[in-house]
Amino acid sequence: MTVRKLTLMSVLTAAALVVFIVEAQIPAPVPIPGAKLGLANTVTLFALFYRQKKENAAEALTVFDVFLILLCRIILGAVFSGRIIAFIYSVSGGMLGFAAAVALKRVVTEKQIWVCGVAGAVFHNIGQILAAALITGTPSVVALLPAMTVTAVLTGIFTGLVAQFAAKRIGG
Repeated sequence: MTVRKLTLMSVLTAAALVVFIVEAQIPAPVPIPGAKLGLANTVTLFALFYRQKKENAAEALTVFDVFLILLCRIILGAVFSGRIIAFIYSVSGGMLGFAAAVALKRVVTEKQIWVCGVAGAVFHNIGQILAAALITGTPSVVALLPAMTVTAVLTGIFTGLVAQFAAKRIGG
């Protein structure tokens, strides 16, 4: 791994962490437990679709690199926010949402990155609900899923469009 690639990964991790911490200070947009905008996912989507200039193609981010950015943001976010139990929800949702975005990356164009934002947000919520059901031993938390899906679609469109715009402007 080159210094340039490690620096890019570090900057993206720091950006996602800052956005995560700032967003934690914003009141939830809807009265659904655990609902938030998911703005840090914009950085993850951007990293997933980021295109290096041809002269730096050897330093392009791989899916594994983006996975490491996401994992570092989740771990550091849990530590800095002081909510270690949130780590379990973030990991389960983050990994499922990331898997959905990676799967869709193969079929979407650069003008459809927002679709990955929606899929990632929906699957993130599914992962969180499954984790909540397992942790609390209360399968009835699944009843929150329809309302969370509606908010996930709206926030996923927003985060996906922001990532799409950034990838177009910055991605070369």
